[in-house]
Amino acid sequence: MREFTWGIAATGGIARTVGAAIAAEPGMRVGAVGSRNLARAQALAATLGAESAYGSYERLCADPAIDAVYVATPHAQHLQVAEAAIAAGKAVLCEKPLAASVDDAEKMVRLAREAGVFLMEAMWMRFNPLIRLIAADPRFGDLRSVQATFGFAAPYDPAHRLWAPELGGGALLDLGIYPFGLAQLLLGTPSGLHVTGSLAPTGVDAEVAGTLLYPGGRHALVAASLLGNYPNMASVVGTRMRADIPAPFWAPKRILLTGPSMEPEEHVLDPADNGYAGELREVRAATADGRTESSIMPLDESLAMMGLLADARRQLT
Repeated sequence: MREFTWGIAATGGIARTVGAAIAAEPGMRVGAVGSRNLARAQALAATLGAESAYGSYERLCADPAIDAVYVATPHAQHLQVAEAAIAAGKAVLCEKPLAASVDDAEKMVRLAREAGVFLMEAMWMRFNPLIRLIAADPRFGDLRSVQATFGFAAPYDPAHRLWAPELGGGALLDLGIYPFGLAQLLLGTPSGLHVTGSLAPTGVDAEVAGTLLYPGGRHALVAASLLGNYPNMASVVGTRMRADIPAPFWAPKRILLTGPSMEPEEHVLDPADNGYAGELREVRAATADGRTESSIMPLDESLAMMGLLADARRQLT
C-alpha cells in the first residue's frame, strides 16, 4: 500500500512535533514542507526526510504527491492555507482553533463542504484514549460538572503571537479552547455563559474565567491565563462516578476514576501513544472511506466552539 503523504504548512514548534509523529507512524510520511521562508522549509524537510520544500503555502498545496496538508501556521493564517489546500483537493488537518475568527471558520467549512474535501480541526485532546474513555463510560450516570484550567505565565512581548491581535493572540484561542473544549465534549454546547477576566495592553485577552451553564443545573467552571501558572488539571463529576485528570489534562497520561460503590481505578496511557497518532489516523481513514468530516471532531462542533470563544471575548470588553 502506498504511504499516506503529508504536506506540512509552517515550521514552528508544533509543525516539528506533529511532523515527527507523522514520520513515526507506520504507513505515513512527510512528503513536503512549505513556509514563506524557503530556508526554514528546507531545514525542516531535511529533518523529517521530506523530498520537497517550498517557499509558499500555495506551492505546497499544489504538490501532486501530497494527500493531506497539516496547517500549523499562526491562527490568522489558517484560512489562507486551508483555502489553498481545499482548492487543490487536499484533505486538511488544521491546528486548533480552526481559525482566528468566526467568519474565517465559517468560510473554511463552507469551502470544504462545497468542494467535498475533508477538513478537521486538530483538537488532539479528543483523540486521547483516556479522554475518550471518560466520554464513553456510562458509569458516570448523569454528568453534572466539569472543571478545568489551563494557564501559564507568558513573558509579555507585544510582537509574540500570544500577545499580538493580528496573529490571533490571547489566552482564549490558545489555551481556553482546551477547558472550554472538554466541557463541550462532555456536556455539549452551553445554554448560557458568564465570564470575567482582563485584557493585555495590546487588546488581546490575558486571562478569563467562566461558568458555562446547561439545562437542569449542570455546569462547567473553566479558566485560562497567560498571567499565572494554573494547576492545569480537570475533574469530571457524575451522579455515580468522578474522574480526576492530572496535568496536563488535555493530554493525560493517567486518570483516576472513583465512586461510592467502586474501588478506585487508575487508567494509564499506553507509552507508545505519541499523542497525535489518533488524529493523523482519522484523516487517513476518512480519506480512504471517502468521508469529508470526522465524527470524533465534527465541523459543526468546531464552529460552535468558535462562537463560544467569541462570546467569551466580547464579555471581556
